[in-house]
Amino acid sequence: MSTHSSSEPERPAVSNHEIGDDLPHVLVVDDDDGIRRLLARYLRENGLAVSVARNAEEADRVMDALSFDALVLDVMMPGEDGVSLTRRLRALSDVPILMLTARGQADDRIEGLEAGADDYLPKPFEPRELLLRLRGLLSRRPRAARAEELQFGPNVFAPRRGELKRDGEPVRLTGAELTLLRTLSAKPGAAISRAALAEKTGGFDRSVDVQVTRLRRKIEDDPRAPLYLQTVRGVGYALIVD
Repeated sequence: MSTHSSSEPERPAVSNHEIGDDLPHVLVVDDDDGIRRLLARYLRENGLAVSVARNAEEADRVMDALSFDALVLDVMMPGEDGVSLTRRLRALSDVPILMLTARGQADDRIEGLEAGADDYLPKPFEPRELLLRLRGLLSRRPRAARAEELQFGPNVFAPRRGELKRDGEPVRLTGAELTLLRTLSAKPGAAISRAALAEKTGGFDRSVDVQVTRLRRKIEDDPRAPLYLQTVRGVGYALIVD
């Protein structure tokens, strides 16, 4: 695949509202600017919605805000590599993952597949082959309905829009509170550690406790006896939804 420069501006991410829920949404994670731009353009021209990220850290930020139907991950990236990212994602999600790498040895392919990747394509590759493999992954996995809203008691939260209402009235959230609520609502009922929440909100363990206290004041009838944002002793916190 050619990596010559393109004058087309790169679009890091688009909202699910912008792309429409009828289009499969793919995240392309590759540190090569040329491959990232050209692959995103090719997939868009062939009926897919595409967001892009340069590395695992940027991919985490995009995935915090948007949901995806498949991921295309480069193995060799600065910082956290694609194999490590795949292994980490597999603990949280079954989203189809197609791995790209400049390495074609059997051991490398096996390592990626053992980490949880669904398919593996060595570079250089033909964009048409990647598209066909990606469509195959999408066709074998029914698209999960994206939760537009979550309800817990008198509260209704729309994660993608970042809107919280209580008894029908909008509730104002700070940026940290919104990130906290989005992170908890991504896995309703599951205990999420303070360390993981701190990483998402850009704070530290004690700052998470402060944000939880503030958020409880906005969503609980009695913040001292929370029903929805519960403490999981020895772990962290969980959001209990209806």
